[in-house]
Amino acid sequence: MYQLAQVNIGIAKGEMDSEVMKVFADNLEPINAIAEASVGFVWRLKDDGGNATDIVFSDNPNELVNMSVWESVDDLKHFMFKTHHIDFLKRKKEWFETPSQATYVLWWIPAGHLPSIEEAKQKLTLIRKYGETAEAFSFKKVFASPSDCS
Repeated sequence: MYQLAQVNIGIAKGEMDSEVMKVFADNLEPINAIAEASVGFVWRLKDDGGNATDIVFSDNPNELVNMSVWESVDDLKHFMFKTHHIDFLKRKKEWFETPSQATYVLWWIPAGHLPSIEEAKQKLTLIRKYGETAEAFSFKKVFASPSDCS
């Protein structure tokens, strides 16, 4: 059995305690609570304080990372596009720099496996270098899980 891993990154337009990031920062906890209560949610990357804003993904101190595991693509899509999360997704340009390359990637993992930062970096590199593949894809071209292919 397989589950869906996802990572997305963004370059924040300021420090988390800055005025430009205030609305985003103030809503992290409620949005994360919606994710954790959503059907199909398995796990999300977080520190001891319950968020991921202090987790280092790159040399850029303003690069924020979000990584989670879901039972299915549909479960992740429902959280992203059918809950209060969509209101913040629509406003991402207020808080994050416009990217010049892919900022998120999806991939299948064996159930029970928790992806590492290094694994997420490798998957992001794959989609940036090769585009959509069975090993690293986006919502534009979803690949079936390995268990659906056998």
